[in-house]
Amino acid sequence: MNKTAANVFSISAIPSKKTSVKQITLELTPDEVRKLEQHCDWTGKEATDIIRELIQELPIS
Repeated sequence: MNKTAANVFSISAIPSKKTSVKQITLELTPDEVRKLEQHCDWTGKEATDIIRELIQELPIS
């Protein structure tokens, strides 16, 4: 593992009948992990939910 990759978050979900689900592995710096964990503590949400919400807000062109 290189210096910038501090933690790996594996994201998965239960597949539904309408959509297929893909698993994504993220390598995060220690600062990114700290920010994500603080946001989880502040909101009471799981990291998976926070990341999914951020992706859903991305503009589609």
